[in-house]
Amino acid sequence: MMHCYATRTRDTQGIIMADDTLLDRALTRLEEAASHLQIDQDVIEKLKYPRETTKTRLLIRMDDGSRKSFLAWRCRYDDTRGPTKGGIRFHPDSTIEEVETLAFWMTCKCAVMNLPYGGGKGAVRVDPHGLSKTELERLSRAYVQAFANTIGPDRDIPAPDVYTNAMIMGWMADEYNQITGQVSPAVITGKPIALGGSLGRNDATARGGFYLVRHLAAELGLDNDHTVAIQGFGNAGQFYARLTAEDGNTVVAVSDSAGAIYRAGGLDVEKLIAGKNAGRHVADMAAEQGADIIAAEDLIGIEADLLVPAALEDMITKENAGSIKAKVVLELANGPITPDADKILNDAGVIVLPDILANAGGVTVSYFEWVQNRQGYYWDLEEIHAKLLKIVEREGKAIWDIAKERNVSVRSAAYIHALGRLSTAIEAHGTQPFFAG
Repeated sequence: MMHCYATRTRDTQGIIMADDTLLDRALTRLEEAASHLQIDQDVIEKLKYPRETTKTRLLIRMDDGSRKSFLAWRCRYDDTRGPTKGGIRFHPDSTIEEVETLAFWMTCKCAVMNLPYGGGKGAVRVDPHGLSKTELERLSRAYVQAFANTIGPDRDIPAPDVYTNAMIMGWMADEYNQITGQVSPAVITGKPIALGGSLGRNDATARGGFYLVRHLAAELGLDNDHTVAIQGFGNAGQFYARLTAEDGNTVVAVSDSAGAIYRAGGLDVEKLIAGKNAGRHVADMAAEQGADIIAAEDLIGIEADLLVPAALEDMITKENAGSIKAKVVLELANGPITPDADKILNDAGVIVLPDILANAGGVTVSYFEWVQNRQGYYWDLEEIHAKLLKIVEREGKAIWDIAKERNVSVRSAAYIHALGRLSTAIEAHGTQPFFAG
């Protein structure tokens, strides 16, 4: 049996006790998957802790002449299958535990999609909304200065995440070029198109989830005109709303950090997106949408066929999971459902399409960008979409088949799928039976 604990403390008798951290909870999913496979203990030992996590403070000059420091991290969780890959987030609540957990999920996500990567992640504990544009640029460049020996096109490839974007990635790539004295566009993905970014990257996370739902619609019991509720109306949530509405489905509810709105007959997605781009909250547009204002936390209980959590981790817990009426949940966010809530949903017959499959369109198109940067030849948008569609449908069907054959949840099937690929790569270096035999 696999025992995965990120941190440990001792009780009064000196017995090691496990702390229930975010990483612990994430690793329980891998532990469950391991019980379905014949996994060598060497594989377990390699995956239960990050390969390396670096912590530093970024000291920058503020516009008023003062200096201020910000805590920052970069984690390379596992690089057995290739260089590590993962976003950098700027968020006031970021922690080392969060960074390591996200890097673990990226390890599994890349294995699920059969990308030649391991998982990585980075963060700066900062509220970027409190910084000027010049302060934001200094912070972005300071991050690369601090981690220039960690990242690299053949070692660790960052990308955008929460509150980071293409321009920030462009600053970071430029800083790396200045430090190394050579142009290396493949060091970072999610860059502006003019700086070597890929077409199709802006909506890739949502598009991958959309392709997955459309491909498995019959198996999921979703009609061609199903209703959708979206928790979190940022980049992924907006693009998913647009794609699903254009496909003939009805978005009945959306939420952001300031509230939520609901209209049984459907919302005008394009007007909502225009309003958000103009700096408005969704609740501010309720009247013109003919919608009711509801509490943001009440959105998950709305009558809808498909619920799309597209915000942050741990948004659906054992306290509110029972209120979900949707028959399918698509995890566009990373880790939006806790393990306790997962069990409640599974027992209720709600199908959860897990994050390591559902939102993997983003890292897949980031991989396309890396490939294009390295070969110096760029694909058109139709080719990007076709390649993404092929991978999503191939891996989505494989995971669905595992779930049916083994009578497990789709999440367990996804981890079984990922762990099978990771174990094959780790075992290829030789395990105990090889060296002892």
